[in-house]
Amino acid sequence: MPIPDTAPAIPRSLAREEVYRSLKQWIVELTLAPGEILRDHDLAERLGVSRTPVREALRQLEDEGLVVTSFHKWTKVAPAELDEMLQLYPVVAALEAAAVRLAQPQLSPADVERLAAINQAMAQAIQRGDSPAATGHDMDFHALLVERSGNPEIARLLRSLRPRIQRIELAFFGNQPLALQSVADHDDIITALQRADADAACAAMQRNWEWQPITKESPCTPP
Repeated sequence: MPIPDTAPAIPRSLAREEVYRSLKQWIVELTLAPGEILRDHDLAERLGVSRTPVREALRQLEDEGLVVTSFHKWTKVAPAELDEMLQLYPVVAALEAAAVRLAQPQLSPADVERLAAINQAMAQAIQRGDSPAATGHDMDFHALLVERSGNPEIARLLRSLRPRIQRIELAFFGNQPLALQSVADHDDIITALQRADADAACAAMQRNWEWQPITKESPCTPP
């Protein structure tokens, strides 16, 4: 996909951070497609900045796994591959399962109602084929549980992984049967939380990240 024509010029004083945010958003939202060549002079011209903040942003995005480079040859948007999912999902599953276990005693009835409302909105977005909205609601669902866990380290780790996960989910929520299975998993989490059953909520969260059989061991199951 081409660089968006509507990209506004960025004030020089904000260049470094704003270039980084713009490029990251385009990559995560698939405006810049996996594998697409990134030319710093084209990006700089479109954003109205010098090449220096573009190069700095690309280096940062490479550190985050969103860009890949071959020295003096090319810079590309990182591919979205099955191997990446196989590596990421077990990590996210373990962190999210730990978060919901910690969150369960802290959740108010209003929190659980909020989770149900978010999940309903997610289902509606899937039914109308709005993958970005569905992904946003999914992120909100999980973010509420992570926030209520009260564990800033879990939140920090998941925040660092979220952009790569979001790219995968944008494609995932285009597959309606798989996406609706995620809604059903959320319903199971909500039901368990309504019963104040942390074990069941943890197990349901683990299943939510096993829509392909890639995580074989659950942190919810005692050894």
